[in-house]
Order: sequence, then structure tokens, then C-alpha cells
Amino acid sequence: MKNTYIKIVSGVIIATLTLGGCSKILEEEPRSVFTPDFFKTEKGVLGGITALYGHLRNIYGNGYYYNATLTGTDEYTYAQQADGNFKDADLSGVGSLTPSSSRSDVLWNEAFPAINTANGVIENAVEVEGVSDAIVAEAYFFRGFDYFMLVQSFGGVPLDLGSGELKFNTSTIRTSVRNTVPEVYTRAVFPDLLKAIEDLPDVGRVTGGATKTLARLYLSKAYLTYAWWLENPNDIPTHPETARTDPDGHDAPYYYQMAYDIAVEGIDNPGNYGLQETYYDVNYAPNDRNSEIMLYADHTEDSEYFNGGSHSYGSGGAPDNFSVWMVTWDYTFLESATAANWSSVVRSVQREAAQAYGRPWTRMAPTQNAIINTFADKTNDSRYDGTFVTTWRGNWNKAGVPNAVLYNANGIEVHPGDAILTILDEEPTQAVDYSNATYKSNIGAGVLPGRADFVIAPSAISRRKYPNLWKIGQYRTNNGDGLGQPNGGSTRPFNIAKFSELYFVAAEAAVKGASVQAGKGARDLINVLRARAGVWRWDNNGNVEKIEDLSMEMVAATPANITIDYILDERSREYFGEGYRWFDLVRTQKWGELSKTYQIAGPNIGDHTPITFTRDIQPFHYLRPIPQGQMDAMELGAAEKAAYQNPGYN
Repeated sequence: MKNTYIKIVSGVIIATLTLGGCSKILEEEPRSVFTPDFFKTEKGVLGGITALYGHLRNIYGNGYYYNATLTGTDEYTYAQQADGNFKDADLSGVGSLTPSSSRSDVLWNEAFPAINTANGVIENAVEVEGVSDAIVAEAYFFRGFDYFMLVQSFGGVPLDLGSGELKFNTSTIRTSVRNTVPEVYTRAVFPDLLKAIEDLPDVGRVTGGATKTLARLYLSKAYLTYAWWLENPNDIPTHPETARTDPDGHDAPYYYQMAYDIAVEGIDNPGNYGLQETYYDVNYAPNDRNSEIMLYADHTEDSEYFNGGSHSYGSGGAPDNFSVWMVTWDYTFLESATAANWSSVVRSVQREAAQAYGRPWTRMAPTQNAIINTFADKTNDSRYDGTFVTTWRGNWNKAGVPNAVLYNANGIEVHPGDAILTILDEEPTQAVDYSNATYKSNIGAGVLPGRADFVIAPSAISRRKYPNLWKIGQYRTNNGDGLGQPNGGSTRPFNIAKFSELYFVAAEAAVKGASVQAGKGARDLINVLRARAGVWRWDNNGNVEKIEDLSMEMVAATPANITIDYILDERSREYFGEGYRWFDLVRTQKWGELSKTYQIAGPNIGDHTPITFTRDIQPFHYLRPIPQGQMDAMELGAAEKAAYQNPGYN
């Protein structure tokens, strides 16, 4: 099996661990292969563990896998420059999701080698002096983590990689048998994460290292997801076909209760994790690796070697962190005039290595539904401002353009740092003039009387121009007075797990019937995060300090009866564009209901009118196809291959 077993043998991400001074940062020393003997040394065990952290970079931050987690949901659709990777995932008639075009192949191809590495560590570390149970528990965590990601995406997957169930494999095997969903959960995901909780420390061995609380988060998520799978409210098919029964005889309510209990245990025993004071601080680049972030795929601007990619130019492939390119439209076409009569123009917003800017690829666009409806409250709730770039400011001076002032909308002077373009929060009372002949924007923006910035109303958000994603934006500290190096992959870590999600897991389980502790009902838990969202310290798009506490208004607006739909809305406000959405909608079986239609304007400069698009989301789409490379490499008969593939994709 090329995509599973050959890569397992060759060892794609191999590293050993050293500790730099007192920093406790993982430093990676590549190797070409893992062998059983290698894992029977302390250096080998630590190398295997470090490789497990390293493999995250090939998945998270990969813009194509990022697309697979978001495009086709109510959060994102394809943008003006999208190719088949993105159009196929949208399921709106412009392409077709197939085993060849699904970019969930990234997860499949990277998870199995990591699982085999974890197998090697777990199997051999018992013979090594000086290796504690806590270190081996990190391998248990990653094996459980990878199997959980796989079973959510593909249904049942192989537990035997060629040498026996959950055994380390060293030979090339071209046959495979898929286990069922209950087998994957009860034989791998649950026991591995329970073992991780038992043996991991409260505080990570290294910065960003696995802990009890991190393992609790994933175990609670796994219990929650499995409970939904057992309940199967919308009769979604699974594969391989199997009864929706638990081998241990438990039912869905049992697992909802377990999800609640474990999540609350994580909240009550946070270790060194905790919520940031403001939502802005969670994703503010100078505050990366803060106490709310429990797991991330790491990158750094200190060294290209440890970054995993060039600082100056990214190729658009792993292990670069290039997800944000996909959701960034080409704002660099914005122009302002050098004279009041607009006789000549210059590009007034240049590509810059700053959190609001970065490299534009225009592959994914947020739906108008998300901007207008999901983030309906843009006054009290700081999460809209702390998620999106909606104002682009002049930085021509950093590009060497000597003009102290330029002339923008309505012929009004603008200076460096002034707003050149704004996507308005609300529809204006006066219609935006998109056809002004004197001050005509070359990106199709319009003017409003008295405003120096060009504007776009929410109803004109299109596949060409839309709010960019600030929260995962590019950031560098070494730009000096210039634009820096915006063409490299982001040197920021890509966040994977946040402490805040424990509140959402517990709240969702409570809505599904779990018995709750006093003060920790669904509304109580949701209001912890909603209250935090009402606390402002900075107006991001206004570029001005804003010290305001609107938490009481946020809590007062929370409905008395919390529903699954409301939790999904809140999850989108909290984690928009972070790669959660497809999994959330598939888990709750709400994908077809919430994402079937969406509105957005077209791809052309002059498109300002929303169009409604309809997606054809079928029940079989709730599982991703087994990648074509995997299917081609297996030495199985045609009927066996057909049975191996998820139904609907043959």
C-alpha cells in the first residue's frame, strides 16, 4: 500500500530530541528511517516522539487540507482564483469530489506513518532505561489523536498496518483490511487517550507538549462524536457497514455523559492552561503559544531549519504553513491617486508580512451568510473584529513610494496608515456608489459621501473581494521599516487545540442529555466564552485602543434554551476559519441542513449582487473518499477494492 505502508517503512518525518538550554523547545534532527533497534534506545524513543510532533506540520497549515476542512461548509466556498481542489469540495455543481480530488488525502497519507511511529515507540520503549511512562504516553496520545481524526473523516480504518493490530510494521504490505468504526474507537482511540490521561503530566515536558488536559479534550471529543455516531439521528450511512451498537454494551447517552464528565474534569484541572482575558489576545500573533493553546503545529522565524521551510518564498506545499494564503484575496490591486484629479495612480496597499496582509491566493471566500448572519452582532461581540480583516490601510511608504499623501475616495487625502478600503459591518442607509466615474476603484469598490476610504457593503462581498482572515495571518518581527518577506510560509504556529473547546464539548453533551454539575449547565458554559467575547481591549479594524466591557450585554443576549444549532453558531463565531467546521457539521449531522445554500456575489470586478448557490450534499459525502493513490497501490481484486472504497466514490 503505497500511501500507508511504504511510507511507514521509509519514515517520512524522523527526528531526535534535544533541549536547547532552559527553553524546553523541541529541536529536530532529521533521520532517514526508523527501525525496532532504534526505538530500543533513549535517543530513539525521544526521536520517535519528536517526529510525532513534527508530523503535525504536514497536516495543519497545509492549505489543501485546510480547504478540505472548510470549503463546502456554511463558512467557506471557493473564491475567484480557485482550481479543482476547491471547486470540487464545494459540491455546488462546479466540480465533483472524487478519490483523486479530495484533499483529505493529506490526513490519510500523514497519519498512518505517524501511527506506525507511535506503535514503534509503544512497543519498544519498555526495554529502555530512563524512558518514563509519561514520555511513552505522548506516543499513546498521538496514536489516539491520529486514529480519531481518521475515523471522523473516513469511517472505519485499518488497525493492522501489516504486523498485527496496533503493532509496529517494518515490511511493505500491499493488502489492507478496514476495521469498523466501533472497533477503531474502542480498541484504539479510547484506550490510547485513557492511557495518555493516566500517564501524561499536568504540565508539558516541553513547550507545546502533550498533557493530561490535552488528552482529556480529545477523549471528550471522541466520546461526544461516537455518541452522535451511535445515535445517528439522520440515518447517515457508515463504512465498513456495521450495526450502530457499542461492543461494550453502552448506548449514546452513556457516551454523552462521559464526554461531559471528562470535559468538565479538564476545565476543573487545567494544569497551566487557561482562557485569555480577551478574544483578541487568543489569536494576536505576538501572543502566540499562549495559555489557551494546547496543541499546535510549530513554525519559527528564528531558523528556516526548525521552521520546516523557507522564510522568503513558500512553494505552496507541506511542511509550510500556507493556509492563510488560501483565504486572502488580492488586496494589492488597491490603488490611490498621486494627484487630486486622479491623473495617475499607485498601488497604495502593498503585500506585507503583517498579520492583516500576507500573500494572496484567492482560493477560498467566506459566504455572505457567515459574515452577515453568523456574526450578526458586530457591536458587542469582539469575535468578528478579532477574526477578520475588513479594513486595508495604506503602506505605500514601506515600499519606497515617496508621496507623503495620496488621494483616495472622493478625492480626499490619505496618509500611510489611513484606511484605503473598508468592508462595512452593516448595509449603509445610503446605497454605495459602485459606478463613480471620477474615483473608480479598480477592484470594484464604491464610495460613500464624505469618506476617504473606498467601501464594500456586506451584500457585495464576492468571490473576488471579501474579509480576509486576521486570526491566522502572516506575522514577522524582522520587517524593520519595510514590507518584510510576505511570500514565505507563515512562521507562526498553526493552532490545533484550544482550552476553550472543553466548554463547548461539555455544553454540547449537556444539550444531548448529560447530567450536569451545578453552575456548569450548557448556558453557564457557553456564557463563559460569550462573556469573554464581550471584553474589548483593541478595535482591530479601527486600529485604535478600545477598553470596553460588554460582557453583560453578551450574557443577556444568550437564549435561555441552548440548542445544538446555537452551539454550532457559537462554535463558528469562536473558531471560524480554523478547520473545525466540517467536523462539527458532520458530527452533528447538520452539514446538509446548514450548508445546503449560501449567498455570495460573483467573481468579476463589477459583481456586487448576491447570488444564491445550492449544494448537492448527499449522505455518502459525510465520509471522505479513500485516496486514489491508496486504492491504486493495493494488490486487491476489483471487487475487493470496490468494497474497500467508501460508497458513492467508486
